[in-house]
Amino acid sequence: MNKPELVAAIAAQVQTSKATAARVVEALFGPEGIIALELRRGRKVQLSGFGAFEARRRKARTVRNPRTGRAMLVKPSIAPVFKAGKGLKAALNRR
Repeated sequence: MNKPELVAAIAAQVQTSKATAARVVEALFGPEGIIALELRRGRKVQLSGFGAFEARRRKARTVRNPRTGRAMLVKPSIAPVFKAGKGLKAALNRR
């Protein structure tokens, strides 16, 4: 499912316009949305039964360029991580 499909599904589920649903999706998941803002502040976003978003620091490391074989230094960075919650895992494993 891509973003337009998610917007359409939300609009149908809550019986609202696609424009309103698009604003909701952007407010949550956009680059300036609530989740990104909280992660930038160093906070964890937990949604009970669904999962948790958090930012993890990655150390600088040396990697090898597969084309040339030369070693390269990758700068330290912060990566977003999602860990699925118990409810989401259970929903996926129902038979």
